[in-house]
Amino acid sequence: MRPRLRMLAGGLVASLATATVLLGATAPASAADELVISHAQAAGDDLAMIVSVPGGTKVSPDDVRVTIAGQPADTSAELAQDATETIERITVLAIDTSNSMVNADRFEPAKAAATAFLDAAPADVRIGVVTFDNDVVVELAPSTDRDRAKAVIEGLTTARNTALNNGVIEAVAAAGDQGARQVLVLSDGKDTTDTSDESVVEAITASGVQVDVVALDQSPADLGPLQSFADAGHGAVIEATTEALGAAFDAEAETLSRQIVVTASIPSNVTAREGTVEVTAGELTASRLVYLRTGTETPTLPASDKQESSSLQVPKSAMYAGLAALGVGLLVLLGGVMYTATAPKAAPTAEERISAYGVMTETAVSKTEGGPALSLDQAKGAAAKVLNRNKGLEERISARLVQAGSSMKAAEWILLHGGLTIGGGLVGVLLGGGDLVVLLLALLAGALVPWLWLGFKRKKRLDAFQSSLADTLTLLSGSLSAGMSLAQSIDTVVQEGNEPIAGEFKQVLMEARLGVPLEDALDQVAERYQSKDFAWVIMAIRIQRQVGGNLAELLNTVAATLRERDYLRRQVKTLSAEGRLSGWILGLLPVAMFCYLLLTRRDYVRPLYTEFLGIVMLAAACALLALGAFMISRLVKVEV
Repeated sequence: MRPRLRMLAGGLVASLATATVLLGATAPASAADELVISHAQAAGDDLAMIVSVPGGTKVSPDDVRVTIAGQPADTSAELAQDATETIERITVLAIDTSNSMVNADRFEPAKAAATAFLDAAPADVRIGVVTFDNDVVVELAPSTDRDRAKAVIEGLTTARNTALNNGVIEAVAAAGDQGARQVLVLSDGKDTTDTSDESVVEAITASGVQVDVVALDQSPADLGPLQSFADAGHGAVIEATTEALGAAFDAEAETLSRQIVVTASIPSNVTAREGTVEVTAGELTASRLVYLRTGTETPTLPASDKQESSSLQVPKSAMYAGLAALGVGLLVLLGGVMYTATAPKAAPTAEERISAYGVMTETAVSKTEGGPALSLDQAKGAAAKVLNRNKGLEERISARLVQAGSSMKAAEWILLHGGLTIGGGLVGVLLGGGDLVVLLLALLAGALVPWLWLGFKRKKRLDAFQSSLADTLTLLSGSLSAGMSLAQSIDTVVQEGNEPIAGEFKQVLMEARLGVPLEDALDQVAERYQSKDFAWVIMAIRIQRQVGGNLAELLNTVAATLRERDYLRRQVKTLSAEGRLSGWILGLLPVAMFCYLLLTRRDYVRPLYTEFLGIVMLAAACALLALGAFMISRLVKVEV
């Protein structure tokens, strides 16, 4: 409440002189027509306080009254800059000197605004300067030497990176531990170091320093860490454009100029170590719980802030722990799906065999009701109902699962795929700290990777089937030459062949024993594996069975043809390997680099998806990348 009050007051004063500039500024979120006790310290039997006055309000020091623990106290008040009983006031400017300040033409306006702040701030305020880029440097310890401070500001230079968190911690330390202390942070980007936001919040809370943050040309999505710093320091985040930067710093200086020093004598009948102090000036009031018997400032929040802070706030560590627990639970569920899909089924019990005929005892019902197995079955049933509404999707998923050699059903794959997508989203939240773009990329990866993995397994199995087809035909031909029938020759392949052909031929024999014609069962294998070569083999078998002939010699001829085709296919694949590898590298390198920078230097790539020109450039880059990948794929693809 207090910092927002100061910002509104400063904004109103500055607007009288610079109305055009303020049109580009972001106004404070709210204002408060109240006094604010910014600092309080006890000295013997007296209590000295710094009281901030809202903008647009005139307060006469003679009208100030103080009560301590409900008892009236003898009071004196005067402007802080004219007070005889002065309280040390310290302001540390923490200035972002990263290259982004220069690249966006923000650095010179920032230096000008800081210089104007030095001119407008009361002479008794000690001002220090801390800069942060790749390193954090205390350029000037808090001092009243304005000329030296201006020289420091004028001589600032920029460097890479933004050590925002370390800069705030160093600025808090530079403010010291005595007097009314304030840190004014100016930054246009996110932190790029490994220092956590929680450590910054802990440092601010332990110091009792007020922290205000000027967020320069930043999107609302990037204000989370800055807002946490301001909340810990009972300050405010001031959103400003480059044009309104001077007005923002003028508002802070005006706030210091309006502060008054109030000195109250502690009543003799007040013996408590701490108590509530209430300051009244006309219709304005402020109250705060302070220490009355020590020389240190109370760490307790002002009374006006206590109600805000009483709401439930979940630490980031607890949030991440909850997400991790959710992810573990999700992995357990997925593990259960995969286990039930692949584990061998136990022989049915007598009760289960009876229940198949519609008779189930009460004991059997109690055993099957509830529990994780039933919940998993319900989840599978729900997925199956969804697939029943889209038969085409179920058929495509089932075909790919069969071609990949998986024993999972389509409903089980849907559950697994959905779980991995959600898990990818959780990983994105953990890696990106809640960033929407990282979350969307992680969800996209969670949705695509399982399908790509299934496609990889499918292609590997199809290639294995195709490469072993010639040897299989040779084995069939040898068995036929030895006097075996075609069915017996296929059984020989089942016994001596390799996967996946051995497993497929075993299924052919099982279907033939159930009455399916042998040629039709073989046709289904060719259809499942989309093998034109095997389809030609089956066509040759059909013709031989109709017109007669030597099937063993025919299969030898087909096997020799397949070997020649496979040799030519491998030769083409070898000659085009360089082009295919180049296509993968050129296609994936930009995407991988973007994801890497998004996780490590997010402020560097943020303009690509937060600004209109950046979005247009990103869309054009994606279109050109897709076009290039398509052209390379056409160039290196040779049909054999």
